[in-house]
Amino acid sequence: MKYLQAKFLVSAEKLSQAPDYGLPEFALVGRSNVGKSSFINALANQKKLAKTSNTPGKTRLINFFNFSDKFVIADLPGYGYAKVSKEEQNRWQKNLEEYLTQREQIVSLIQFIDARHPVQKNDYQMREWIVMQDLPVITVVTKIDYAGAGAAKKIEKELGGAVFPFSAIEHRYNESVLSYMLNHPFE
Repeated sequence: MKYLQAKFLVSAEKLSQAPDYGLPEFALVGRSNVGKSSFINALANQKKLAKTSNTPGKTRLINFFNFSDKFVIADLPGYGYAKVSKEEQNRWQKNLEEYLTQREQIVSLIQFIDARHPVQKNDYQMREWIVMQDLPVITVVTKIDYAGAGAAKKIEKELGGAVFPFSAIEHRYNESVLSYMLNHPFE
């Protein structure tokens, strides 16, 4: 697998703080601890580019990463479990909704699903919201090493659309999602 040079750019709480890099942007959405940071690190072949944690809810800002001036990844806070106040959760939701619906640089959302578990209620809710907003989306099935490639087929039947298995440990699946990102049109 080929790797791109990747670097952290900036963190933003809301859309008005998100700079324009003039590159296609992929927004990562998924439950807390689904593997979004591990995805970034695996694509970059770096262990600590994006901070990983065993504690859900650590990502609280939108974190932007540049991959060889080819595209930008925006890592969003995970939905689901997080030890924060209801007020803070509501603020996150408002800020993320504004970012996802108004950010012109986004070429596709990437929804992450953990292969080890059935698709969760909040995953379905997120997908329904994405479809209602008419936003482009693909699915990345993480932790495929623990569940086998058949898990991706099952999730594809449930959610539809393009589904890519992914492994942060064994990089054998990762080329296809990277190819998708490199070849996605940007206007």
